[in-house]
Amino acid sequence: MVKPFFLLLVHTTLVASLMAQTPAASAGPSRQPVASGSSMISILPDLDRLQAAAGQTDADIGRLRIEKWKADGNSKRQAQSNADSLQRNLTAALPGMISDVRTAPQDLGAGFKLYRNLNALYDVMGSLTESAGAFGPNTDYEALARDLQTIDSVRRNLGDAMERLMASTQAEVSRLRTQVQAQQQAAAASPPKKVIVDDTEPAKKPARKKKPASTTGGDTGSSSNSNPTSPKS
Repeated sequence: MVKPFFLLLVHTTLVASLMAQTPAASAGPSRQPVASGSSMISILPDLDRLQAAAGQTDADIGRLRIEKWKADGNSKRQAQSNADSLQRNLTAALPGMISDVRTAPQDLGAGFKLYRNLNALYDVMGSLTESAGAFGPNTDYEALARDLQTIDSVRRNLGDAMERLMASTQAEVSRLRTQVQAQQQAAAASPPKKVIVDDTEPAKKPARKKKPASTTGGDTGSSSNSNPTSPKS
């Protein structure tokens, strides 16, 4: 199931890319995005079960007396290594992952990280449970088997919730892809508007010349006085 969830991460990245190409407002009627995160809300009660199971499992593993099991040295060392690894995960890694999903159930990265960790826990826990059934007392096996069943139940429910999230995300990808393609086709169909700018300067009108002032009669008399005729001798 890991491969489909990896594809889901790719789809989510594509959604973000397509949304970045989509204008904030369009001429057509607005549509609300798919509430894909709501599919993860159903996992919240299982997180409480998982948190309680983690504490119980850590206590059950701590009560194991692997050194007294009827097994060879290599089997005991392998079982003890698995037990130590499980306790580190249950007390150090798992609580933070549960908190991240509870805080943001719509966060695909947080959900996938928890799911992958539960898969690893289930595999190692299953191996330790089988060893307890083969070499240890029946009480150890029964306690670990109950813990393993709870982890497996939460793991399956988380996987189902993420599959629903993947389906809604794929639907959102298809819707956004169609919207972007329609906008691109509309932009290609309508030719770009040309804006003509007239940058020629208008012709300047010639400057009007001022007419000279007309001469008056007084000016003529003064002119004749300046040149008097000489008296006869």
